[in-house]
Amino acid sequence: MITRRLLGASALAVPAIASAQARALTLVVPYAAGGGTDIAAREFAGLFSQELGGQSVIVENRAGGAGHVGALAVHRARPDGQTLLFAVSTNVVINPHLQRGDRVDLANSLEAVAQTSAYQYVLVVHPSNPARTLQEYVDWVKRQPRGSVTFSSSGVGGNNHLAGVLFAEAAGIEMEHVPYRGTAPALMDVVARNITLNVSSPPPAITLVREGRLRALAVTGNSRMAALPDVPTLREIIPNLVIEGWHGIFAPGGTPAPALDRLEQAARRAIASPSYVQRLANEGLEPPPERPRAAFAAAVKEESAYWARKVPELGISLD
Repeated sequence: MITRRLLGASALAVPAIASAQARALTLVVPYAAGGGTDIAAREFAGLFSQELGGQSVIVENRAGGAGHVGALAVHRARPDGQTLLFAVSTNVVINPHLQRGDRVDLANSLEAVAQTSAYQYVLVVHPSNPARTLQEYVDWVKRQPRGSVTFSSSGVGGNNHLAGVLFAEAAGIEMEHVPYRGTAPALMDVVARNITLNVSSPPPAITLVREGRLRALAVTGNSRMAALPDVPTLREIIPNLVIEGWHGIFAPGGTPAPALDRLEQAARRAIASPSYVQRLANEGLEPPPERPRAAFAAAVKEESAYWARKVPELGISLD
């Protein structure tokens, strides 16, 4: 969820699906390989497979439309519990409100299974940028010719796109948005000095920061990130600006309840394992709140309703 106060959250034995358990389960990641969502999905997939009794879990990247192509592919998939969407929050609660065609209400048409992580974002620039702090960056941008400062994202309508828009508005600066087909290429063009700034999900950015190929200026959550303890939050410089997101898995609408039960319980066991919690921490992510899928589904629908109202206010479009 994006919050901006300046602008105003053992597997069941199921005989009916026993034969399906022998088939590989496809976990669709709606972004290019190497981005934050892809990394998180692959961390989850191995443990998920174990908790499904060794059933193979194949991660399939289907990028395009800021995640909308992959999300629609799962929406249209056979509802047999064998195809799941590994989504970032915006795929389900924001992007559908931006579409001209294929405007499917994914928050209500997909079956929420489980939230797999919570996270914030990292603002990164190339180390050659003269700004070493966020305030220095804001001051530097104000001195640059109009249209010369850019920020990249994984696509129009994604959380990192909206985070960049909200940051620029709150800081009183102008940055031109350049969308990409995933976080990895958006980040690498900052490394190549073709783009000024990226608002990235933690996993790919943290690695590049630790390697010295990028400089982190701020993180966007309520508190500092354990993986980057010396990097301040946005709200330490710009009061009340908090930007957070989540990952979760979803099944096609109409998937039978017994299949959903099996998937949810396997997912929750995987998420609760100490090795997964440690993997999340290493990547700058956090465990999700403990709640059954009905509560997760209700939260997703509430968040989608919020963004149905907020997107027009921000003036975001796919044009």
